[in-house]
Amino acid sequence: MENAGIFKFFKPKRLNLTRIILVDDHAILLDGIKSLLEKEQHLRVDRSFLSAEETLKYLETQDADLLITDFNLPGMDGLSLIHTVKRIRPDMRIVVLSMHNEIHLVKEILKAGVNAFILKNDSHQDLLLAIDDVMNGKVFLSSEVNRMLIQNLQNPDEGKLLTDREREIVKLIAKEYSNKNIAEELFISERTVETHRKNIFRKTGTNSLVGLIKFAYANNLI
Repeated sequence: MENAGIFKFFKPKRLNLTRIILVDDHAILLDGIKSLLEKEQHLRVDRSFLSAEETLKYLETQDADLLITDFNLPGMDGLSLIHTVKRIRPDMRIVVLSMHNEIHLVKEILKAGVNAFILKNDSHQDLLLAIDDVMNGKVFLSSEVNRMLIQNLQNPDEGKLLTDREREIVKLIAKEYSNKNIAEELFISERTVETHRKNIFRKTGTNSLVGLIKFAYANNLI
């Protein structure tokens, strides 16, 4: 009987199952992440979605432990998704897995209260470590994200969101100027305007005119 008690005492602790939702607009990437995570016995991907809207519709009636989402999504962006999930599912942990490494976006996402931020060019091990940390109540930032934040503290001017020229263009976009009108107003070519527009959308992480204007007003860019 004593031996039985000893064996019972040393019985391995069962890991709690973590139910995960994945969000990314690239199906191939979703399949890859799902395959990686499901090799771990304590992780289960319940659903994967290509948009924030599909995700929120699911979360109206279903729950999960962890949301892993990209930032740049079609329609509603990742930041809006994060804010909404924090409101409707306050206990859900959130990991952002993104290709965007602009310091202003990283800080904006961290301010939203996410539990982890890692980049898509970080290792698979970083993602697994992030999941373990956030499910244990910790915050995880990959080494590259930490490096960016430290560098920004040392050189705060590098965190400036838009150049002066880009700010000028955003103001004109808000006035509904066309590329041709902007080019004429600023005495530059339409091709240069188009390049600036692409850079502005990329830097702000927006993919629509409405989204850009909302972001610009929210961040005092105009």
